Amino acid sequence: MSQTPDAILQETKRRMHASVEALKKEMATIRTGRANASLLDNVHVDYYGSMVPLNQMGSITVPESGMLVVTPFDKSAIKAVETAILKSDLGINPANDGQVIRLPIPMLTEERRKELVKVLHRLGEEIKTGVRNIRRDANEDVKKLEKAKEGHISEDAAKKALDDIQKLTDLHTKEIEEALKHKEAEILKV
Repeated sequence: MSQTPDAILQETKRRMHASVEALKKEMATIRTGRANASLLDNVHVDYYGSMVPLNQMGSITVPESGMLVVTPFDKSAIKAVETAILKSDLGINPANDGQVIRLPIPMLTEERRKELVKVLHRLGEEIKTGVRNIRRDANEDVKKLEKAKEGHISEDAAKKALDDIQKLTDLHTKEIEEALKHKEAEILKV
């Protein structure tokens, strides 16, 4: 085990950053009332027995704020694309004209907005728990390093590393809170 406190800190920072990025990517798929191509990121189409991401099946455009248009590359797959959109939990009814699929984005009801905010907070809590778990793992690594016979670090170096890990945790938790607050405002905006 040839880890150093700096290596532990860098790995912790990388993992926490990845968690925040995963949250941002997941939040992009939560509908706000405005059309956004990333709403369809989690939609997969059954295409000749394989589940293919919708964004690989065709182009997705946003011609206006309340409309998405999906143009499948393979026109014979248009029915499969439509079915996949219907099966998703987006609450959008596709209109298929044989060439493209239009997805009118309905305005969210107050009840649906509150539901989405709950989903958002649940997602945020999961990510914050992940960040705390990363902190726990890093703290354990520092404590092992402090007790190790080879590569042993001083008590002061261990204390500084633990403080730095806590600062990273606080920084990433704050970043998560800011992202959640911004997305919540976006959802609740009428």
